[in-house]
Amino acid sequence: MTRAAALAAAAEHFDSGAFLRDLARRVALRTESQDAASGPALHAYLADEMAPSLARLGFTATLHDNPEPACGPLLIATRHESDALPTVLIYGHGDVIRGQDSSWTRGQGPWQLAQEGERIYGRGTADNKGQHSINFAALAQVLAVRQRLGFNVKVLIETGEETGSPGLAAFCSAQRSELAADVLIASDGPRWHRDRPTVFLGSRGVANFTLALTLREGAHHSGNWGGLLRNPGTVLANAIASMVDGRGRILVPALRPPPVPANVRAALGGLKFGGDPGDPVVDTEWGEPGLTPAERVIAWNTLEVLAWRCGNPDHPINAIPPSASAAMHMRFVVGTDVSHLRERLRSHLAAHGFADIQVSEPVIMAATRLDPDHAWVRFALDSIERSTGQPPVLLPNLGGSLPNEVFADILGLPTVWVPHSYPACSQHAPDEHLLAPVARQALVLMTGLFWDLGEQAATLPRRA
Repeated sequence: MTRAAALAAAAEHFDSGAFLRDLARRVALRTESQDAASGPALHAYLADEMAPSLARLGFTATLHDNPEPACGPLLIATRHESDALPTVLIYGHGDVIRGQDSSWTRGQGPWQLAQEGERIYGRGTADNKGQHSINFAALAQVLAVRQRLGFNVKVLIETGEETGSPGLAAFCSAQRSELAADVLIASDGPRWHRDRPTVFLGSRGVANFTLALTLREGAHHSGNWGGLLRNPGTVLANAIASMVDGRGRILVPALRPPPVPANVRAALGGLKFGGDPGDPVVDTEWGEPGLTPAERVIAWNTLEVLAWRCGNPDHPINAIPPSASAAMHMRFVVGTDVSHLRERLRSHLAAHGFADIQVSEPVIMAATRLDPDHAWVRFALDSIERSTGQPPVLLPNLGGSLPNEVFADILGLPTVWVPHSYPACSQHAPDEHLLAPVARQALVLMTGLFWDLGEQAATLPRRA
């Protein structure tokens, strides 16, 4: 009954093919939450696959309807060993994006697990069926060797993450007591690089909004009216230039974050992004001056133009168009006040002579970041290093976004994420895959993490 035996069991569980057999069943379920007809598959993933699998580990599972009636169900499963022990909440999502069946060039298509070399192909292998399957398999290895976990576990699986997690916030608000825990330990997103175990503590927030300017009805011949009529495309281009300059630096004070905290800067020291095969070349002079590339993508805000429309881009005519619009996208870190974002954008545009540009109400996902010095963070880093022999990379938050504010803000949990994928996994694209060596290592290190959690339960922080 030793830690080494549990880690060896985890490696054997992967090498024997048992893990891949479980994952194959889960990948075969077409849980495309973007497809309105996927309701039966989403329900089956929870009722017929996850609930029985967790029951075999001593969990009691309950399915719940989504507060949003048109959206997929949620599952809560609980294994309780003692009131005196800490409780871990594990999250995952069983839905995937559309299969894009005809576009796959490797494997056997999206719904059949297929391994070619070190790549394990199938929709959901990386996002997110493979990742939560690793965590549940790791719990099983600890139970098989020690006969108990040494802590309590609650599992929350949703089936709508790929459509923005509709109903998740309302559900967690209503189920606070059922989901009460001491920490969230979950897996999603990619590692920093494939060969470096990674821990991240939250995510940048995101705000999407539209800028639009309509000056008149219909287009007018540029020979007759050029020089007499304002061009909405030109006006909107200059309005955007007043918000973000030609090097990507944000010019609106209200959109800029506070200075990068010292412990965040220390965590990012020496990390380089990009450089792997298939990665785009990083534009080193783009973004906020004085920051490293790692700080710009993890610890700072960005303002992007996602799409632009003026006139007819496919068939331009020699006429001044009547209107122009741009879809804008802001990623932001903790400490950025977005509570009155629309009003601040309108005030900035008015001050620069663009008061007639309309700003839509932003759609916002909040930013979160656990303190890198938190005791749960130190515990996870130490355990992973003990299992792998190398210190994991600590990212204070993802550059992208996750529904982490539900766990951090609504449930009030410290959040520790341990991703099991890598940046080039083709997540959300054809040929999505999990890397076998990464998955095997992840299963071993998560087994070690859960083993250590049981051993150190008495010393780990508890919620009041």
